[in-house]
Amino acid sequence: MVVTRLLLPLRRLHEYIVLRFGLAFLGIGCLLWTTVAFPLCHVLPRLHGVWLGRKVATLWFRIYLSTLQVIGAARFDLQALDTLREAGPLIIASNHPGLLDALMVISRLPNVVCVFKGSLIKNPLWGAGARLAGYIRNDWFIGSANLAIDELKRGSQLLLFPEGTRSEIAPISKFSVGTAYISHLSGVPIQTVIIEQDTKFLGKGYPIFQRLNMPIHFRIRLGQRFDSPTDPRAFTKVLHDYFLSELCSPPPGI
Repeated sequence: MVVTRLLLPLRRLHEYIVLRFGLAFLGIGCLLWTTVAFPLCHVLPRLHGVWLGRKVATLWFRIYLSTLQVIGAARFDLQALDTLREAGPLIIASNHPGLLDALMVISRLPNVVCVFKGSLIKNPLWGAGARLAGYIRNDWFIGSANLAIDELKRGSQLLLFPEGTRSEIAPISKFSVGTAYISHLSGVPIQTVIIEQDTKFLGKGYPIFQRLNMPIHFRIRLGQRFDSPTDPRAFTKVLHDYFLSELCSPPPGI
C-alpha cells in the first residue's frame, strides 16, 4: 500500500509528460513537413507530388504511432488493415471516435485518399501536406464527389467518415448520404472499418489535456463489405444501422 502511494504521483507525472510530448511531437513533425510540402506543391508534377505526399504521410504517421507505443502512451492493433493494402479500389467507411482515426488508417494504407474538412486546407499543420498528397476537401459537394470517383478510377482507396465529423453522440452520429452516393456512381464496394478505443480521448468535446490512464488502447477491425448500392438514401440507413449494431456489441479484448 505504501509503495502504491509513492508510485502514484510518479505515474501521474509520467502521464502528464507523455501526453504533452505526444501532442507536441505530432505538431512539430507536421509543421516541419509543411515547410517542405508547401514548395513541393508548386514545383512537382501532380502525379509525382501525390506519390511522394502519400508515402511520406504513411511513413510519418507510422513513426508517430510507434513512438506513442514506445513511450507508453498508447497501444495499437491495426494489423487488420494490412489485408486491404493490395485489395484495389475500395471505399473505406469508418466510424470516427477521435482525432487519431485517419492517422491510424493512413499509417497502414499507402495509397489511401482522405476526404477531410475544407477548413483544414488552411491549417498550417495539415494543409500543405494534404494538398501534396491529393486529399479531397469535403465542402465542394458534387465537385468533391467527382474528385473522389476520379481517384477510385486511378486505383486509389478512399477513406470516408460517413458521420462527416467526430461522433457527437455515442456510439455513432447520423450519417450523410455521401458515402453511399460515391459508391453508387463509381460502382466501387464499401469496406466497413470499426475503430474501437477504451477512452473518449480526442473525441468530440473531450478536454485535450485532461488526465487519463495510459496506455490508451486502440483497435481496428474489418467489418462487412457491401456492394455498390442502387438506392443511396436507403442504403445510408442500412449502413448506419450496421455500424450501430457493431458498436453496441463490440467483441471483447480491447
